[in-house]
Parts: sequence; structure tokens; C-alpha cells
Amino acid sequence: MALPLAFFGVFFAYPVAAIVSRGLKDGGQWQFARVGEVLTDPAIGHVLWFTTWQAAASTALTLALALPGAYAFARFDFPGKRMLRAVVTVPFVLPTVVVGSAFLALLGRGGLLDAWWGVRLDTTVWAILLAHVFFNYAVVVRTVGGLWAQLDPRQEDAARVLGAGRFTAWRRVTLPALAPAVAAAALMVFLFTFTSFGVVQILGGPRYATLEVEIYQQTAQMLDLPTAAVLTLLQFVVVAALLAVHAWTVRRREATLRLVDPARTARRPRGAGQWAFLASVLAVVAVLILAPLVVLVLRSFEGPDGYGLAFYRALASADSNAGTFVVAPLEAIGNSLAYGLAATAIAVVVGGLAAAALTRREGRLVRGFDALLMLPLGTSAVTVGFGFLISLDEPPLDLRASWILVPLAQALVGVPFVVRTVLPVLRAVDARLREAAAVLGASPLRAWREVDLPLVGRALGVAAGFAFAVSLGEFGATVFIARPDSPTLPVAVARLLGRPGELTYGQAMALSTILMLVCAAALLVLERIRTDRTGEF
Repeated sequence: MALPLAFFGVFFAYPVAAIVSRGLKDGGQWQFARVGEVLTDPAIGHVLWFTTWQAAASTALTLALALPGAYAFARFDFPGKRMLRAVVTVPFVLPTVVVGSAFLALLGRGGLLDAWWGVRLDTTVWAILLAHVFFNYAVVVRTVGGLWAQLDPRQEDAARVLGAGRFTAWRRVTLPALAPAVAAAALMVFLFTFTSFGVVQILGGPRYATLEVEIYQQTAQMLDLPTAAVLTLLQFVVVAALLAVHAWTVRRREATLRLVDPARTARRPRGAGQWAFLASVLAVVAVLILAPLVVLVLRSFEGPDGYGLAFYRALASADSNAGTFVVAPLEAIGNSLAYGLAATAIAVVVGGLAAAALTRREGRLVRGFDALLMLPLGTSAVTVGFGFLISLDEPPLDLRASWILVPLAQALVGVPFVVRTVLPVLRAVDARLREAAAVLGASPLRAWREVDLPLVGRALGVAAGFAFAVSLGEFGATVFIARPDSPTLPVAVARLLGRPGELTYGQAMALSTILMLVCAAALLVLERIRTDRTGEF
């Protein structure tokens, strides 16, 4: 636990405490009266209510649409499965401003839905909910599906032999085994939708605002740091309470499971019913995931003189972006890949150690540590970014001019995904296997390498893929700390979208398409990585 605690203490707790302290102090004196003023404001109460219920609705809708997809990817073997698994993860890395624009093209004025049926959904809650499903579909598919693919189907078959129906066998055997993974996925989806920013700001219009949007407005537009600090503390309270309930319920349901090679559990669909089920899952993916991505690609080629590569050619020159970039926007690709690899390495090491510690110890301290690991997902990225700038500016932690600052901020968001993906599988490993290895003379390191690693290899691969994807698309904190001569892809896209003109908008779409393709290629390569014997990641 030492390294994860030190990492979160220095690069999360310290920067956030610094920005909150600056907001609530005036002349060295704490202004606690400001807390009551903000919390009793009816407008803030309305924002908190909307933030909570839309996050709950988004989580429920995502689970309803994505759990069938998790089953299909876990149990069925069909052509293009690896490619499609990578594609459904792509939305997770796209900047929210780009996704908002893509959904406006589908649901807004002049969009496909308006052109075909005369229906508009922009500035409505439904547009926000559908965009949240678009973002978080992969969270459920990969987190739940990763464990589902390793559950032995013979246990459910045995229940059916003993007289249980198909649904009863699934409810009594499979569902309890999946409960920790489902709870972990639901928690991550809720936290991401609870702190939603770009989607709500673009698709919700002036009627809707989450706490994240309100914190941004109070900080960047109104320069009201006290109100922003109180809202940040409010986020902490809500997220901490949610994590406490989650830790208590999940720990009561976790148990040792019989895990098998996923290659043994996946098979071709049999019968018309299974093929119809798979077709319905693919239809959901096509409508909710592929359609916005297709619109994004089409807009990147749609120039004033028809379709062509004009926007892509303009990315290679800094002259065509005078006043926007110090370097050519195309250099953001290399920057994002370098930052993403570094952030992934940090997240896998820190998150892997944290997950291992959580499986070996018990007690309130460990449960509190588990909750601490999830706090970055429920903390305003604006707060973290400003906190980095005002706290990491003095020796021995003067990192403002260092390139490592960006990967550190990105890893903060990647670590929770590593922990939540690896932990359910790691806890399902039978401790007697380690004990048997120790009796036979294996050291703790060798026992981990020979027993745990082959069983959790797939989870580690999925975790690394998530960490890399999140690093590529992280925007909220990176926009404050990325240097002008080293922008990442999301920062470059946001800068282009922030300037008027058809050329800059087309370049933003082109750069977003490149980001989408880079992510899809990386995830597809990850899907093909296998160990020597088990066929796992």
C-alpha cells in the first residue's frame, strides 16, 4: 500500500487540498460561513438534484443496454469480434466537446434525426442520457464481460440438470458471481456521469448543469474560487458516501470463483434465438456507438469544395494555425502517444500494487484505502488541474516545466480503472493455490508469477487498455498543464473548436478522427496479445 498511498497523497490529495484551501481562506482566515451560503442557495440545490438523478438514470440505462453486450462478447464467438470490441472502446477516449458536436449532428437542428423524421432531441435530457451511454458502454462490456468470459459455464449447466430453469440457473449461479464486477462497472459509470462536463454543456444547453459544469463556470468565468471550493467539497462528500456503501455491499458478496480459459467458454451462436439476440446487440452498437463515429469521420472529409483531404493536409502546418498553435497540430499525435504510454505504465504499477494489497488485507483502513482510489473519478478535473499549477511549483516538487506532469495527471484517472478491473478477478483466485505453491517451496514472488499472473493476465491487459485509452482522451486536467509546444490530441481539438472558421472546425474533426483511429488500432493490438499457454491477455 505504500507506493499507491504516496502517489495519491502527493499528486491528488495535496493539489486538491491546496486549491480548496486557497478558495476558503481570506487573509489567512477560514471562511466557513461561505459553506452555508452556497449549500442553502436554491440554484445550487437544483444543480445537485439534476446531477444526481441524471447520473442514476444514465447508469441504469447504460447497464440495461450494455449487459446484453457483455454477455455477447463473453459467450459468443463471431466474425469481427476483436475489431468490434476495440471499436466500442473508442468513444471512451474522445474529447467530450467532439462527442457533443457529433451528437448534435445526429440529434440537433439539421441533424439526421431532424432530416429523416423531423425530431430534435438537443437541449433535452434524452440527448444527455444517450451520449452518456455512448461514453460508458465499453466500461460495462469490458469490466463485466472480462469476468463473465472466465466463469465456468458448467456450473450453470449443473444447476439446469438439477431442475432449475435457464433464468433461475442464471439468477442463482451466474449473477451472484458477477455481482462484484457489475457493482464496480455501475460505480464507474455513475462517477463519470455524476461529474459530466462537456456532454451536459453542449447538449443540455442553458437549462441543465451538473456540479462539474457549475465548478467550471464559477472558476473560469466568474472567478469565484470560494463557491467552486465549496462545490468541490460537496462532490467529495457525495462520492465518499457512495464509495462507502459500495465497499460495504460488494465485500459481502465477493467469493472465490472457478475461473477458466475464456477460449473454452465462447462459441458460435446456436439456433435462431441466439442469433437474434446477437443481432439485437449489434444493432444497439451500430445505432449508439458507430453512428456518431461515422458522422465524425464524414465531417472530417466534408470541405467547402466537397469531400477531400484539405483539412488533413492543413494539420501538418503551423502557419495555417497562426495564433492557435506554436507547432503543427499533427505533432499532438506523438505527444499523446508518449504521454499515454508513460501514464499507462504508472497506472498499471500503482493500480496493480493497490489491487494486490486489497486482496491480502482486511479492516477499515483497507476499505478506506479502496475508496480513496476511486476519488479521482468523482473529483472535478478543473480542481485537479488548477491544484497542480498552484501546488507543484516549489522544490522538491517543482514540476510545472516537466513533461512528466501530464502523465501523472492522466494516471490519476487510469489507476481506478486498473484497480476495479483487476480486483474482482484477483479476489476470485483461490488462496489455497498460493498456499500449495508455498508448501512446494515457491517464494511469494514466484507464487504470484506462477499462480496469480496466469489467472489475472486478461484483467491486467484490459486494465492496461483502459488506462491507455483514458490517458489518450483525458482533457479536463491536461488542458491546464500541457505546454503550448507539446499539446495532446484532446487539447489540440479543443483549441481548434474554440476558434471560429470552417477551416479550424474541419481540422478539429480531422484531428478527432485521427485520435479515434489511433485508439482503435492500439486497442485492436491489445486484443491480439496472448500469453503462451492460456490464450489470455
